[in-house]
Amino acid sequence: MWTHRAWQGRLVAHPLPVPERLRHYAGWCTAVEGNTTFYATPSRETVSGWAQQTDPGFGFVLKLPRVVMHERRLGAVEEPLRAFLDAIEPLGPRAQALWVQLPGSFAPGDVATLARFLRRLPPAYRYAVEVRHPAFFVDSGAARLLVRTLAATGTEWIPFDTTTFFAHPPTSDAERDAWTKKPRLPLRSVALTDRPVVRYLGRDDPDQTSAGWRRWVDTVAGWLHEGRSPTFFVHTPDNADAPVLARRFHDEVRARVPALEPLPRPAPVQPLTLF
Repeated sequence: MWTHRAWQGRLVAHPLPVPERLRHYAGWCTAVEGNTTFYATPSRETVSGWAQQTDPGFGFVLKLPRVVMHERRLGAVEEPLRAFLDAIEPLGPRAQALWVQLPGSFAPGDVATLARFLRRLPPAYRYAVEVRHPAFFVDSGAARLLVRTLAATGTEWIPFDTTTFFAHPPTSDAERDAWTKKPRLPLRSVALTDRPVVRYLGRDDPDQTSAGWRRWVDTVAGWLHEGRSPTFFVHTPDNADAPVLARRFHDEVRARVPALEPLPRPAPVQPLTLF
């Protein structure tokens, strides 16, 4: 997601033509979650536009189509998967990881299906899996089975940390809505590869959000010291300040790892004038 109504005129210029929106987002952050690809595979022309708006070092973590993961549950998916891979080819190295977000009903008994699916994927891309069945988090045997399966293909396990969000009852409409939709799972913070990906959900209150990510500052700094290249996505229920919070998280990590490259400077929201 790189457009949000709450950002317009406040974090990014408004109005912006469609071909400029991603370019302005890329002035705030160096990676983006591709959620829209879950609902529909974009055209190659659209994806070429994404590539033109971003530098080669910008990263897309793109969700595989719903038909692949939820409707067909990784079986008999050759045609939609081929169409998706063909569409995203113009991104080249910008396709940082392809994101397999499995439904909550995808249980340890389905791991063999996941293993077959991962073995058949082209090696040109990196892959990362997000699971939501509670057994993977509370049953050590299920967790070991999943880790072995992912490690066999160099696939990362994406944690979606909602522990800060669920620590206190909701206090806004956005929080109440997220309360009914987001998974409530134990924290997991172990990287399997040199490119870990983390999704973090805070609160509408920025201070509560930043207080909850302090342990992640330690973890991400540790990964960087180990030579890994982590990507950390910050969400809040309304996402109104998500880019600002992402930069704040980066600043806290950079204070611990001074060699970390600074983020780009956002484009001015209003046109620069002489008066």
